[in-house]
Amino acid sequence: MEPISIAMIADFFHPDVGGVESHIYMLSANLIRMGHKVIVITHSRPPDRVGIRWLLPGLKVYYIPFVTIASGATLPNFFTFLPYLRTILIREHVHLIHAHASLSSLGHEGILHAHLMGVRTVFTDHSLFGFEDAASILTNKLLAGTLRNVDAVICVSHTGRENTVLRGELFEQSEDDPPRLVVSSNVYVIPNALVSKRFQPGLLQKSDTITIVVLSRLAYRKGIDLLVATAPRICAAFPNIRFLVGGDGPKLIDLLQMREKYLLQDRIELLGPIKHNDARSVLIKGSIFMNTSLTESFGIAILEAACAGLYVVSTRVGGVPEILPEDMISFADPNEDDVFRAVSEAISFVSAGKHDPIKAHERVKRFYDWAQVTERTERVYHTVMKSEQRDLWDRITRTMRLGRYAGPIYSIILLVDCLFFLFLEWWMPREDMDFVTHHWNHRRFASATQGL
Repeated sequence: MEPISIAMIADFFHPDVGGVESHIYMLSANLIRMGHKVIVITHSRPPDRVGIRWLLPGLKVYYIPFVTIASGATLPNFFTFLPYLRTILIREHVHLIHAHASLSSLGHEGILHAHLMGVRTVFTDHSLFGFEDAASILTNKLLAGTLRNVDAVICVSHTGRENTVLRGELFEQSEDDPPRLVVSSNVYVIPNALVSKRFQPGLLQKSDTITIVVLSRLAYRKGIDLLVATAPRICAAFPNIRFLVGGDGPKLIDLLQMREKYLLQDRIELLGPIKHNDARSVLIKGSIFMNTSLTESFGIAILEAACAGLYVVSTRVGGVPEILPEDMISFADPNEDDVFRAVSEAISFVSAGKHDPIKAHERVKRFYDWAQVTERTERVYHTVMKSEQRDLWDRITRTMRLGRYAGPIYSIILLVDCLFFLFLEWWMPREDMDFVTHHWNHRRFASATQGL
């Protein structure tokens, strides 16, 4: 594939820590190594992350001065982002936008505006959402409107694919007689990956104490209530068990109250927020990794724990069953009794010496590799760049099919967006812009600084 210029767009990026942030960075870094030009567009992190910053290995990041409303996400506004995006895409000669995360307003707006400049679009969904509560209904309708005219959709698991297809209404009529609805052909599944060298198992040390590690955001959807309910039972049933809990969130107070109530200060250690670079140093202190999530599209923390040599216990939710072979993980239903059963079996399994951390690391190392993920993503880009681009009338026609109310509303937004773009073309002509002509050359920089 010929090198192209790619813009990653999301509300979630470094210096924030999380699975989406790491995914965008690692994918961008590997695309740069394959010869593509990659930039990242995200919102600012006051007071110091505003404007343009550079990250190794030559990743240019635009921190747009937008204010967040909750959990690092910005307020959807549809039009305020267009002047910034138009200037950046034209100056950087961007060919393709890759937006990430369903709750990223910047990603949705980037896909909405991209066709005005002839830029192709790809969207990656990283999470699972429901269909019943008000927040999910509104988010799903916003997602359906965004994905109505996107060129390709990537999901990180097959379960995530089913969820995204239903939420985004990604169906098309088959050529059968009579016609039937089938999943759109532009929906792909490409899993997450990790850098296995960063999660080498620790030295094997014989000890009667078995440590269970929990690294998670301490929130309801991560199943912290299950952890609060089962940890005292596990400690009472197994005197040689201790817990290491890393993370922060609204459920921290529940963990503190549980530890105080059952006098488990010497058995349950709360580490607070853990930087991603320090995750391995926490993981290698344990033998079992415990995940009690109520919903999970992929679960990169599970993969990192398995790579570090830990045996995994997890709730059977979302895309978690797709991550590891059955002999490396024990599953439980998301209820207190079954989680206790699964942890008890894992303790017996590890105590009997049936789990080999070194072999586990080697297996995960072969399963998940960023070079393979990047190559598969590049194929999606290649398919998108070769496909025919939809014209404005086709986009309006497809948008009107969203529903009696949503269709006209989104169509009006689409038309107003076109008029606003024409105004910007007159107000800020392309001829007056300073185009980026020189790009970061990592090899040249390395050779220039070799003697310093």
